[in-house]
Amino acid sequence: MFLLLFLLWLIFNGRIAMDVVIVGVLLCVVLYFFCCKFLGFSIKKDITIAKELPLISIYAGNLIWEVIKASLATTKLVLGSKKPQPALIKFRTDLKTNTARVLLANSITLTPGTITVDLTDDEYVIHCLDKSFGEGIDECSFVKYLRKMEEVANK
Repeated sequence: MFLLLFLLWLIFNGRIAMDVVIVGVLLCVVLYFFCCKFLGFSIKKDITIAKELPLISIYAGNLIWEVIKASLATTKLVLGSKKPQPALIKFRTDLKTNTARVLLANSITLTPGTITVDLTDDEYVIHCLDKSFGEGIDECSFVKYLRKMEEVANK
C-alpha cells in the first residue's frame, strides 16, 4: 500500500526531485499509518497481497481472455440463425472466503451472456443467454484460480 501511494505521488507530481521524494515519503507514511489505524489496513495484509500479486495478474489476464471468448460466442449466437435457449443454472462452490465468492460472481457477470442473479452463502444462480454458456461453470478457470489465491492467503 505504501509503495502504491508513493508511486501515485510521483506520477501526480510529474517529476522526480529530492524535495518531491522527501515530501512524498513523509505524506505516504502518515497516510499509511492513518489507513492502518482507521481503515483496517495492516502490514500483514500488504504482505499477503504481495504474495498473491502474480496470481492476481494471471487471474486478470484469464478474465480478459474469458470476456473476449464470451463476446465472440455471444456475437455468434445473436447474429447466427440458431435461436438462444436461456437458462437459469444453480451451482455450489467450495470457495471459503466471501471475497473469493463475490469475485467469482462479478467475474461471471462481466463475461457477456451470463449474469449472476443470486449469491447466497456458497450457492450461485446464474442466468445464461444460452444454456451452453453455463456448461461446466462450477469448475471454470475462475474457480481454480480463486482456490489457489485462497491457499496462498491462508499460508
